[in-house]
Amino acid sequence: MEKKGRSLNSIHVSHEKHTSGCVTEKMAVPETVCISMAQHIGAPCKPLVAKGDRVTVGQRIGDTEAFVSAPIHSSVSGTVKEISTMRSMAGGEDQVIVIETDGKQELCGDITPPEVKDQKDFVAALRASGLVGLGGAAFPTHIKFNPKNLDEVDTFIVNGAECEPFITSDHRLMLEDTEYIIKGIRATMKYLNIKKTYIGVEENKPDAISRLKEAIAENGLSDSVEVEVLKARYPQGAERVLVYETTGKTLNAGVLPADLGVLVSNITTTAFIGQYLETGRPLTSKRLTVDGNAVAEPKNIIVPIGARIADVVAACGGYKNEPRKILMGGPMMGRAVYSDEFPIVKNNNAILVFDGPQALIPEETGCIKCGMCLKACPFDLMPVSMVEAYEKKDAERLRRLKVTECMECGSCSYICPARRPLSFTHKMAKGFLKEVAGK
Repeated sequence: MEKKGRSLNSIHVSHEKHTSGCVTEKMAVPETVCISMAQHIGAPCKPLVAKGDRVTVGQRIGDTEAFVSAPIHSSVSGTVKEISTMRSMAGGEDQVIVIETDGKQELCGDITPPEVKDQKDFVAALRASGLVGLGGAAFPTHIKFNPKNLDEVDTFIVNGAECEPFITSDHRLMLEDTEYIIKGIRATMKYLNIKKTYIGVEENKPDAISRLKEAIAENGLSDSVEVEVLKARYPQGAERVLVYETTGKTLNAGVLPADLGVLVSNITTTAFIGQYLETGRPLTSKRLTVDGNAVAEPKNIIVPIGARIADVVAACGGYKNEPRKILMGGPMMGRAVYSDEFPIVKNNNAILVFDGPQALIPEETGCIKCGMCLKACPFDLMPVSMVEAYEKKDAERLRRLKVTECMECGSCSYICPARRPLSFTHKMAKGFLKEVAGK
């Protein structure tokens, strides 16, 4: 396959990979979990249980007949304490199931490895597992792996480019669960009839690169699976960037990877496929990096989905300083939350807690027209011009400037010497265009 001639624009961010050497620990079961019915793009699930019901680990407790959806399973055994709503990170209202745990972690009796003979069985198994993209937007995996043009898809890209500062959960997965990554790749290539796989990993993870290459050779996959070593630059892990850096193909906004003959999957998602086909245990837990200068014991930790942030931090020694900012995800594209009562959801990969200067938003000053934001944008957009168009509510100019192609990676905001919130303004501009289109 012909590769690219040049790399896309990127920036250097301070890696802050403090926990890369921390072997993953397992969190003790908390007293309660709060499991959201909206853990994927698409229609939220409806509860399948009622207050007072006893549930077990892996039991399906939420589902919907909507096409874009994925079932939700209990991460604990215990009793349903209540079914209520809570404010979501995005500002809406999510339905949640609160379960009082019994500490037994009794497995659901119908858990068994799925029988998979062909692509149809494979896709059905993925849906039954509750799997969604575990490194990004939580798109249901069974839909992604069932494209309309499957016969044209010949390349699988596994995203191991953990480019956000602080986060090391995927790095630890590559070292600790390598065999499941290989099993997930084997199954995907077999049932989707894919000829070539690239595992994209940044060069700042030499131990993971070495381990993956060893596993590929040990399993006789050297002719069909290749580790693509990427520059340790941001935002290498973005889907559109990764597709270009591994294959040389340009993935424009609004175009699906399958349209280019490519499927892309986060490395944790891929490993879960291998694990599920072996054990039949659905998605009920998540490996997280917990870090930040307000956390007493930063670490990588496996937690039950639905555990509250406060309980997760307590399992990491608690707060050593009063938290001023809590992020679900990384500092570039993660989401700040106003409370540590929020529950962990499927696509969480980190909890970062800061105090002091790390938690403060720098004071914005005037634009000096330096052009650094333009040079930082992977897609050669014009951040300042888009902000100006939004401030003037000029919808036509926003369209000409292609603001909808902005993936809100935050590179422009990070590099801006005036500390202007460019990326966030682009997000508001896209919302403005939606409003205009709806009138």
